[in-house]
Amino acid sequence: MPRISILGTGAWGTALAAAFVGQGHPVRLWGRNSAICQEISSHHTNRAYLGEARLPAALKASTDLGAVLADAEIVLVVAPAQSTGDLAARISALVPDKAVLIACAKGIDNRTGQMQSELIAAQLPHHPVGVLSGPSFAADVVRGLPTAVTLAMPDLESAQQLARSLSGGAVRIYASDDVTGVQIGGSLKNVMAIAVGICRGGGMGASAEAALITRGYAELVRLGVAMGARADTLMGLSGLGDLVLTCSSELSRNFAYGIAVGSGRDVSGLKLAEGVYTVSIANRIAEDHGIACPVMQTAGLVLSGKMSAAEARTTLMARPIKTESAQQQR
Repeated sequence: MPRISILGTGAWGTALAAAFVGQGHPVRLWGRNSAICQEISSHHTNRAYLGEARLPAALKASTDLGAVLADAEIVLVVAPAQSTGDLAARISALVPDKAVLIACAKGIDNRTGQMQSELIAAQLPHHPVGVLSGPSFAADVVRGLPTAVTLAMPDLESAQQLARSLSGGAVRIYASDDVTGVQIGGSLKNVMAIAVGICRGGGMGASAEAALITRGYAELVRLGVAMGARADTLMGLSGLGDLVLTCSSELSRNFAYGIAVGSGRDVSGLKLAEGVYTVSIANRIAEDHGIACPVMQTAGLVLSGKMSAAEARTTLMARPIKTESAQQQR
């Protein structure tokens, strides 16, 4: 079993660590917060992110990056998306020469417009870099519930080898060589989930939500293909699958954030919603490519305070009537 180092003691990093320990992998977990690391190691919980879920007794966490990365064969980078570049720079001299790095956060860097794998590759250019993404709630993974995700590498053979190595128990991993597509699906669905949440918060009903999810998915595909993704990737787990999950449960931070915005609640105390940081750069990229993305654009206007949630709901459901053909919607 390959030695795995996981960087990030948030919900997803901790859940992945628990799943891989449960499969028998040697896992080291790193986090910035010493109190959380101590809680994981001694009490086998991470209440700040996973409530009362029990973690494997064998799972240990540390704030010592060098110790966690020593002899690692696979490094999962699970820090918040907007801090990935800084963390990659920090570990560049610590990662073993032959280690594979896998980006696990979902988001586009709002300073550079780079994908997560690009941020890592820029700092560690001599290492293979891939991405793990798909419809997955940390709360389900840590409980051992069935979960299927996609692991993409630049070459399919490497992705297949890693997928076989890391699959086990309730976690099933499918291989892909569309690194761009897997990341775009995971990033843009967060923005769409906020938009759908705004509708839920305003009580627009399930029919309106279904229409908005469908239109949001069409935008995701149009922009994704323009950015170099394959359409069939975006029809899979890391695109449509992740979008459906994220827009169906308040376990999604982005959906919950949108609901709070849509119902007029204070959002200052809510946990990180990556879509809030991705929406502005995603809209800029869409504009650069000449792609119409009214759902994303409206979400951006609301989140920047330039449009009220009530105005957004009216705008989204009062778009000019056109044919349903994706070609005609451009």
